[in-house]
Amino acid sequence: MDSPVSQNYTPAELRPDSLISAGTADEMNTDVLIIGSGMGGATLAWALKDSGHQVLVVERGTFLPREPENSQPTEMYLKGRYKNAGHWYDGSTGKTFAPGVYYWVGGNTRFYGAMLPRFRRSDFTEVEHHEGTSRAWPFTYEDLEPFYSTMEQLLQVHGQTGEDPTEPPHSQTYPYPALKHEPVIERFAGALCRQGLHPYHAPNALNVRGQDDRAAVATADGCPDETGMKSDAENRILLPALSDGVKIMTGAEITRLITSPDGRKVVAAEARHAGRTVRINAKSFAVAGGAVNSAALLLRSADDAHSRGLGNSSGLLGRNYMVHNSTFFVGVNPLQINPTKWQKTLGLNDFYEAGPGTPFPLGNLQMLGKLQAPMLKSARPWVPTRVLKFMSDRSIDIYLTTEDLPSLENRVRVDGDRILIDWKPNNLQPHRTLVNRVTKMVRKAGYPLIFTQRMGIETNSHMCGIAVAGHNPAESVLDPFCRSHDIENLWVTDSSFFPSSAALNPALTIGANALRVAPSIAQATEG
Repeated sequence: MDSPVSQNYTPAELRPDSLISAGTADEMNTDVLIIGSGMGGATLAWALKDSGHQVLVVERGTFLPREPENSQPTEMYLKGRYKNAGHWYDGSTGKTFAPGVYYWVGGNTRFYGAMLPRFRRSDFTEVEHHEGTSRAWPFTYEDLEPFYSTMEQLLQVHGQTGEDPTEPPHSQTYPYPALKHEPVIERFAGALCRQGLHPYHAPNALNVRGQDDRAAVATADGCPDETGMKSDAENRILLPALSDGVKIMTGAEITRLITSPDGRKVVAAEARHAGRTVRINAKSFAVAGGAVNSAALLLRSADDAHSRGLGNSSGLLGRNYMVHNSTFFVGVNPLQINPTKWQKTLGLNDFYEAGPGTPFPLGNLQMLGKLQAPMLKSARPWVPTRVLKFMSDRSIDIYLTTEDLPSLENRVRVDGDRILIDWKPNNLQPHRTLVNRVTKMVRKAGYPLIFTQRMGIETNSHMCGIAVAGHNPAESVLDPFCRSHDIENLWVTDSSFFPSSAALNPALTIGANALRVAPSIAQATEG
């Protein structure tokens, strides 16, 4: 799918010599090749900028223009202005769907709501759920904690500890105080407290001061942000890395990785760039194209030494695809206008872990950015816009997330240029329980009309798990530092490595892990 947006935009902050092209050359050379510029790729580039190695980021998209249309829901939701990922296929039906991913510099973070929680300590351990067990990670929360702190500094996260009983320990305070609730959300938080619950100020990387700022970024949860007030992988991480010597080539899709004759190393990547095929030679390769595209690349790179795909001796590459059980939840009070501009300031984890009255984990509640009629219209096209506007003017809007579990049958496959997703949701009973509990809570808080929609196969912004990390090569694709068990100079640094999905937004964890593994890549590249 072609986007109507100009592909030639460059940010004013971009150092001119950091954006490179192959020109007429058939080959290029670098020390470290990073494939993808989302949270995993951008953070890895930032972490390697002072390593003394040449670092090249290759991104299939281009820089997304900062333009008035960024914040216009009609452009985003009804006209699909920034949709450029084409179509994937439902493996069970063969039907196409437009995935919730975007090919722009910064990846999906250009469209996220900048909600940046840390995973809880229990998320790194084996946890019993209603329908099975989520796997333990090959490292602990304590191993990742210092890197969480660094990411919070980089992304200028606003937050507050001490409110949420599940909050793990922090070695540093948040760099900025939490964003205050606007009056309607403050009243909602009070209503939850009176029910014996523990709402907290959600960690968020939105740099707003007064209501004028909040109004300017009111659609930044789901839309790009032209103001620069939303921290994302492009403006807070990648652009600073490019100013310090990292290079980027945009509009270049890596189509295949080429291994040495013995299959022990990757020696080059083939890129489709400006209508030509270019070979990029490197010492080390890091794949960070998003879980599905990373799996597709490694599967398509099969060769004589790796007949089932690169790094797939375990047979697990592409399997254990996880994407969260998620529901959009809207509560409406017909008698009360909700004038909130930036609504995404409240979270609730009272049911995140098992406890009294909750035999199995249920998941997380967080606010959505304030819904507007065009956002609802894309999901309910048959409902008159005036009705949707009446609803959205009087609603509070919530996102409910329950952990899904790894399953060998949930997987990514490739058929030539086609990407196929085999996905059957699991662990759904806890999600239904969560929706029911929140329905009662929200009604008690003064919103009698409840509307819900559970997300389907096309809503995959939290996808993970297709190249799990672990100690045992027979039971994992990557080692604990996200290096391929089979190929000594190949890493995967997006959410593909997640052994479990947890039930929280994954962006901060992806970035923290990229910081954690960067020294091992730098050291290996020395050789």
